[in-house]
Amino acid sequence: MIKTLLKKLGLAILIVVVLAQFFGPDKNDGDVVSIEPFLADTNPPEDVKLILKNACFDCHSDHTRYPWYNDITPINYWLADHVRHGKGDFNVSKWTEYSDKKKDHKLEELTEEVEKKHMPLPSYTWTHSDADLTQEQINAVKEWVKTARIKYAFLKEAE
Repeated sequence: MIKTLLKKLGLAILIVVVLAQFFGPDKNDGDVVSIEPFLADTNPPEDVKLILKNACFDCHSDHTRYPWYNDITPINYWLADHVRHGKGDFNVSKWTEYSDKKKDHKLEELTEEVEKKHMPLPSYTWTHSDADLTQEQINAVKEWVKTARIKYAFLKEAE
């Protein structure tokens, strides 16, 4: 009797898992052009642009490059949650909507998170090895942020 119950339970779980594959969260598939104002305003060098593309923009912009496994439920919900939280903290696609004070603060936070190796998340670097930043890359990001923040520090004082 227990064996029959376990078989039925297993079949029910299998059916639910199969049916779940037909549903998923909305994708973060905005236009990659939304990142351009951030790049134009902060003017990162080419090496830092590549770092930002590989380690930041998937979760911190309106455009995510999804891996093949995003089509598997429940992984797609987990990824969507990461993107939602990332964009909630800092969304480069909304850069033009930020005040100069907020821009300065977001860049300061970016440096802190990268320096402490809180970003990119370890769960992201497991599958995106090019996002696992070396100390040299961290230093490049810090130098770029330091330069970019000069403008915002000046503009903040003018406000």
